[in-house]
Amino acid sequence: MPDWSTVPPAGTRILVTGAAGGLGRALSGALAEVGAEVVGIDLPGTDATVTADLTDDDSARRAVADAVARLGGLDAMVGAAGVVDTIHRAETFPPAEFRGDIEANLVAQFTVAQAAFPLLQVGNRPSIVFFSSAAAQDGLPGQVGYAAAKAGVLGLTRSLAAEWAGAGIRVNAVVPGLVATPKVLALPSAVRDRLLASVPMRRVAALGEVVGSVLYLLSPAAGYLTGQALRLDGGSGLGQAGLHR
Repeated sequence: MPDWSTVPPAGTRILVTGAAGGLGRALSGALAEVGAEVVGIDLPGTDATVTADLTDDDSARRAVADAVARLGGLDAMVGAAGVVDTIHRAETFPPAEFRGDIEANLVAQFTVAQAAFPLLQVGNRPSIVFFSSAAAQDGLPGQVGYAAAKAGVLGLTRSLAAEWAGAGIRVNAVVPGLVATPKVLALPSAVRDRLLASVPMRRVAALGEVVGSVLYLLSPAAGYLTGQALRLDGGSGLGQAGLHR
């Protein structure tokens, strides 16, 4: 009987970048709970199993090799690493900081995926899931570098899906809106309320709602799904139609 389960099979070997962050940590825990073997990568100084600055190409490749050695192979990769610290109006946005956003949120994703490719190619039901952001499609005033990088992740997703389908590797993305990460929950209530005014469901996504979507994309039930961007935004992408009462 075909396996149509909606979570990765037990024993699936998965590399998670950004594993010490709110979403990455929750995802790593959920994957372990369903029986996956998980190794996380994050910045030096975090409690991730493997630490590395993924914006450095050589460090990123060494980190992937280290993670794969610990796992004994590789079946899936989740790119959850990223930063959103730089805030400037576009006309005063320092080019060096813009480049930094692109390096951290886009180039690092590609570098890790490229290093993982030969291992995934011989993995079991190989799959990649990238984290993009609703900012990629909606824009994000004050954070043009982050929004541009996350838009690039969507292009990367579709391009790799097209190129690597022949190798049996599926590539998809999740596109979260506001999520209940520690950073979002720490926002002043007035700021959070203003952001939620454009969300028809009038709440942020629970971590589990995003994590569950990633588990599905990695699962046998999603075996014919590739090159897609799954938007998890409470309806914010509907625009004014979504705010109709």
